[in-house]
Amino acid sequence: MERRSLLAGLGAAAAAQSSGANAKMSLAVGGDHAGFPMKGPVITLLQSWGHTVKDLGTHSTDPVDFPDIAKKVCDEITSGRAKRGILVCGTGVGACIAGNKVRGIRAALCHDTYSAHQCVEHDDVNLLCMGAWIIGAKTMEEVLKAYLNAEFSTDEEFRRRVRKLGEMEKR
Repeated sequence: MERRSLLAGLGAAAAAQSSGANAKMSLAVGGDHAGFPMKGPVITLLQSWGHTVKDLGTHSTDPVDFPDIAKKVCDEITSGRAKRGILVCGTGVGACIAGNKVRGIRAALCHDTYSAHQCVEHDDVNLLCMGAWIIGAKTMEEVLKAYLNAEFSTDEEFRRRVRKLGEMEKR
């Protein structure tokens, strides 16, 4: 197998950050009370890039259970009403765990641009999770650009691995 160089990955990250997402998508966005302060700016940014966004809550800082919001976002993705989803909670960890409990969801916790594009390119991630307590507005914007500009690789090795993930869900 061919080894991938760090420089190739850095080049892809730079390309992913060059603009807002190229292909306009239907996106599902949600967050719990800890993610609420970042969810609004996420939605505003996505809409400014031309995406269609469905806000699935929460709509205040009143405490809610993140699995309930994650289920709503995941349902939009698995039904095909949204191409991808974004969840924001305090650290992003709980949202990622919840998302990965749903068949057909491949969630990744990303606080950097490299992970944000590679998770789509190699693992066909359809749910990005971020922590509002962990990253600021500028990093959030860069992570979103990288995630939304990325496309799943056509290389058979990555396709094969994602098929195996699907098989694991059936057990």
